[in-house]
Amino acid sequence: MSSKIIYEFPLNERIRVFIRLEQLFQQFDHFLQGKTVIDKRACLSVLLDIMTIFNRNNIKSEVIKELERHAQILNRVANKTHVDKEKLQELLAEVNTASKKLYAASGKLGINLLKSDLFQSVAQRSTIPGGTCSFDLPEYHYWLEQDEAEQITDLNHWSSPFTDIRDAVDLILDIIRSSSTEQDRVAQAGFFQFSLDSTQPYQLLKVAVDKSVLCFAEISGGKHRCTIRFMVPSGDSSRPVQSTDNIAFALTSCLF
Repeated sequence: MSSKIIYEFPLNERIRVFIRLEQLFQQFDHFLQGKTVIDKRACLSVLLDIMTIFNRNNIKSEVIKELERHAQILNRVANKTHVDKEKLQELLAEVNTASKKLYAASGKLGINLLKSDLFQSVAQRSTIPGGTCSFDLPEYHYWLEQDEAEQITDLNHWSSPFTDIRDAVDLILDIIRSSSTEQDRVAQAGFFQFSLDSTQPYQLLKVAVDKSVLCFAEISGGKHRCTIRFMVPSGDSSRPVQSTDNIAFALTSCLF
């Protein structure tokens, strides 16, 4: 287990959405391994959140654009010296493969979910707090009481259209997160402010703080200037306050 807590701050809406999707897919995997009715309910709840994001954003187009951007950058880097060309070509091949898979995918993502009467019923009732009880949705209650193998088959079927786009998002975020090296910094009296080169395509900030530090990092700003405040967690009746200590941390400004 890491001895540090990592705080991430996306610098544009595209990366913000990608990180949200990454977290939801990880939650889906976790609950899919669970054996209880509550776990299967959680799987459906996560799928609802995923579908909401896809309904509000043209995710496929955004992912393809980001893959193409990475392909262009990788091709430019390939001409530079002191570059591991073999590793770079492998990465470029992964990017191109992911892009081809998404171009080849036809139809609306999540169509398997949209065709499911059960899922549609759960989606409609989920807008009501506690609205998916057995007396609200007896069909859902029946499904939750079936053999786990049958439930897993349904959940894999409903989530399968998202596999390629999930792989692409994971690849993009891996590239971005590993694109820069961290630098040691100190926040004087819990405050640190810095500027970013606006000519560079910064995508993400990472702040790493040792777990022994009894405060959390609050990051704000945009592509030009960013601020990091280290806040002491609040008690039951107070708000978090900025630390008065000098806080050592590691900062990574991820480009790519």
